Amino acid sequence: MPVKERSLKLYLMLLLMGDLDFGYVKMTPAMQQIFDLSLNQKTKGTLSSLIKEGKIMKSQDEDVSYCLTSKGFEALCLEFPFFRFQKYTWDGLWRILSYEIPESKRFIRDAFRRSIQGWGLGPWHRSFWVSPHPVLSTLRDMTYAKEEEQYIQAFEATHMVGKLDVLVEKVWKLTELEKEYKELFKKWHELLSEELDATTKLSHVIYAYISQLRNDPGLPASLVGRQWIGFEAYTIFKDIRNLLAKSLETQ
Repeated sequence: MPVKERSLKLYLMLLLMGDLDFGYVKMTPAMQQIFDLSLNQKTKGTLSSLIKEGKIMKSQDEDVSYCLTSKGFEALCLEFPFFRFQKYTWDGLWRILSYEIPESKRFIRDAFRRSIQGWGLGPWHRSFWVSPHPVLSTLRDMTYAKEEEQYIQAFEATHMVGKLDVLVEKVWKLTELEKEYKELFKKWHELLSEELDATTKLSHVIYAYISQLRNDPGLPASLVGRQWIGFEAYTIFKDIRNLLAKSLETQ
C-alpha cells in the first residue's frame, strides 16, 4: 500500500469504492486486504475518532459500513488534490505561496514542505508556488502563532494577462504527467491479463493508481480541458473496479 497512515487508507477506501457521492462501503475481509487494513483495536480507534470528528459516518443497519463526509473529503483532498475538482467547481482564484525558511531552521522547513506536498502547488518562480486549490485557510490554521509563520507570505489572485496553457505547462509539466498516466494504463492492462484472483488484481490496480495520484496536482477542467488523461484514468479505474468488484462477490 503506497500510504501508511491509517486514516488516509480509510479515506481512500471510502472514496475509491464509494465514489464522489459518498456511498457506504462495507469493511469486508476483501476490503481490508485491498487497503491493507485489519479491524484491530487501532483501526477501531481510528474509525471512532474519525466519526467523532465528523469525517466519516457509520451506517445504522446490521451490515456495518462507513461513508465519507464533506469534512473527510476535504481532509483527503489535502493529500490527494485530484478529487476536489471532480466534485466541486473551481472558483477561478489562484493561491500564491512564498516561503523562505532559513537553512538554520531546516527541520521546520522540511516539516512544512511535507505538510503542503498534497496541496497541488507547483513551482512558479524562485520561492513562489501556485495552486488553484483553496488551501489558505488550512495554511493559516497550520502556521498561526508558530515559528514558521514569520517566513511565509500567501495571496489570492485572478489571472489577468498571459496564456494560461503556457503557465500550466511550465508550472506542472503536464506533458510528463501524461506520459506517467500512459504507463499506468499499460500496467493496468498487464495486471488484468495476469492469472490472479480478483482481490489481488484490485489491490494492485488501486496501489498503482494511488501512486500515480500522488503526482497529480488536481487541476480543474477549465485549465487542462475535459479530455485530460487524468480524468480518463479515473473513468477507466471505476470501470475496472466495478468489473473486479463483481468477481469479489463470488469469491
